Amino acid sequence: METEGTAPTAAIRPGYVHGYSERETRRLGDQADTLAALLHAGTRYPAGSRVLEVGCGVGAQTVHLVGGSPGARLVAVDISEASLARARDRVAAHARDADVEFHRADLRDLPFADASFDHVFVCFVLEHLWDPGRALAGLRRVLRPGGTITVIEGDHGSAFFHPDSAWARAAVDCQIQLQARAGGNALIGRQVQPLLSAAGYAEVVVRPRTVYADRTRPALVEGFTRNTFIAMVEAVRDEALTAGLMTRTDLDRGIADLRRTAEDGGTFHYTFVKGHAVNPAR
Repeated sequence: METEGTAPTAAIRPGYVHGYSERETRRLGDQADTLAALLHAGTRYPAGSRVLEVGCGVGAQTVHLVGGSPGARLVAVDISEASLARARDRVAAHARDADVEFHRADLRDLPFADASFDHVFVCFVLEHLWDPGRALAGLRRVLRPGGTITVIEGDHGSAFFHPDSAWARAAVDCQIQLQARAGGNALIGRQVQPLLSAAGYAEVVVRPRTVYADRTRPALVEGFTRNTFIAMVEAVRDEALTAGLMTRTDLDRGIADLRRTAEDGGTFHYTFVKGHAVNPAR
């Protein structure tokens, strides 16, 4: 989810490091579709319950929320009208009869009454915020007492692969550094439990969701290793060169070595983190 503003103390993200290209839209879709069974397992909302998806982006996760909880009443918000238009189209194509409302809204100023949702779903949003703890605390206002929040985030520090390569690791670090310069944190997965607890949620449970890909799992090799992770690193190549984070020769070698992990004999590991918590009575 994008949010506007520039002050580093606000729960905002001044720039989305991955960009808004058609290529990025495809990458998000590939990621969501490839990892749906892994990330959405256990997330089922009762029929009639009111669910808020914060930072829905292009709707990559929205369609899977709808598929897993067809009777729920879903409200999806994002600050980008262009992303919302793509989300509407995606949901219409996948689940035309789904009960989904789309709203352009800022995370810091949601246009909803107190305690108006039974559940909140936040996926790949906290990593882009200056102050994710403040954002999580603010979401408690619109979540009814006893309602639940689900948070899913990645952690690029969990990525390791074979063949190992110092250049490949440095290329991944370029993306981490660029995201940090944009006000985000590509290593936030390891902080989900303390962030939820500090924001005042109760019954916090956080568990890893690990991706492992090799030639025996071709769908993951293509959908995640190539089309999600490596594509993400490739997309920031020019920005990393402009920032002087690596030389052109070293960065290109790093990207080539990452591609090698998706070939025969290569393996790739990455761990997402999924947290679930309850909004206690005030």
